[in-house]
This record gives sequence, C-alpha cells and structure tokens, in this order.
Amino acid sequence: MTSITDPSISDRFTSEMEEIHNKQLKAYAEINDMTIERCQSHRQLVKLALDTYLKKCKDNEMLFQAIQALKIDVEQKNTALKEKQQTISEVTYEIQQKEIQKDDIIEKIEKLKEEQVKRKQLIESQNKANKDRLRNLQKSRLVFQDHLGLEIRAVFCKTQQANGEKLQFIFRNINQSDEDSPYIITMGIKEDGSYQIVSSDPMLECLPALESRLQETNNLAAFLANCKKEFISLARC
Repeated sequence: MTSITDPSISDRFTSEMEEIHNKQLKAYAEINDMTIERCQSHRQLVKLALDTYLKKCKDNEMLFQAIQALKIDVEQKNTALKEKQQTISEVTYEIQQKEIQKDDIIEKIEKLKEEQVKRKQLIESQNKANKDRLRNLQKSRLVFQDHLGLEIRAVFCKTQQANGEKLQFIFRNINQSDEDSPYIITMGIKEDGSYQIVSSDPMLECLPALESRLQETNNLAAFLANCKKEFISLARC
C-alpha cells in the first residue's frame, strides 16, 4: 500500500483533479454550446412560428375582409334581385292587364264592326225603301194630277224641324173664287221609312190626325184625298 506521505501521490492527485476539472469544463463547454445552439434554434423556431402566425393572422384578416365584402355584395345582389323580381311581377301583371284590355278592345271592335255592318245594311235597306217610296211617289204624280188636280214638286228644306229633300203636294181648284190659289202639303220620309208631314199651307188643324192615320194605313192616296177635302171645307168657311 502506497503511503500517503509519498510526495508523488500529491502530484498525481493534483494531476487527476486537474484532468477531472478539465473534463468537467469541457463537458460544461459542450453543454453550454449545445444550450446556446438549442436556444438559437429555439429562437429561430419561435421567430419562424411567430412569422407564420402573423402571416396566418394577416391572411385570415384578409380572408375575413373578403368574406365580409362578399357577404355585403351577396346581400346587395339579393336586394337587387328582389327588386327585379318585384319589377318583373309588376310588369307581368301590367302585361296581363293589357292583354285583358286588348282582348276586350278586340271584342268591342268586333261588336262595333258587326253593328256597323248591320247599321249599314239597315241604312241601305232604308235608303232602298225610301228610294222606292220616292219612285212610287213620282210614278203616282200624273195619277194625282189627273184625279186630284195635284202638282208635286221636289224641294230642299234646311230647318230645325225638317232637313233634306222633301215633296210638296200643291192642290189648286180648291177655292172657286180663286181657282189658281195653291193649297200645299209638305212632307218627306224618315230614316225608318215612315212618312213625315212637315207642314200644310194653309194650316189644317186636323193634320196630326190625318198623319197618324197615314202612318197606320200607309195609304198616301187616301191621305192626299182627305187633305183635299179638308182644304175644300176650309175654303168654304
């Protein structure tokens, strides 16, 4: 056993302690370097994570703003779409009403056309009847002149009571004291084909009754004969 008093033991002990101390210093340096390296790496990772987070936050904020803008745009488009739908509904209703009005107008036009055709036919028929009546009157002219001493003239009247072409039946040889004195019945034909007594000269009080009888019988010859009798009676008074 080596004696503690051996001078070499102290040197070796010192040498070994220095060696252990150096190893510890070296290990400590390595640990310190590793710690610094890891701190730097951690700092880099934290910085990278922070940058990524900040970028992510910025991207999210931009995305949120885009979503908000899109939402506002969608709401505006929905509002505009509702307004257009309302406008379309109103225009559609207006078109439907105009279609109904158009159908009504077309129907009324067709009815007016039918009425116009009927009116035209009626007028043509009445004109034909009136022409036939006037023709018959003209044909009867000589007969009346021969049997009743009657002259027939066509005259044109334009008064409130009578308007248009009329016929005057002029009786003579009524008054024995003045055989050439005229006694006149003025008459025409209405649109419905009936006779219209316009006036008598001199005035016959019974003329309305004679006219009424004429409308009932349609016998013009008898009417004129009765008028002549009334004129004769009037001339004798």
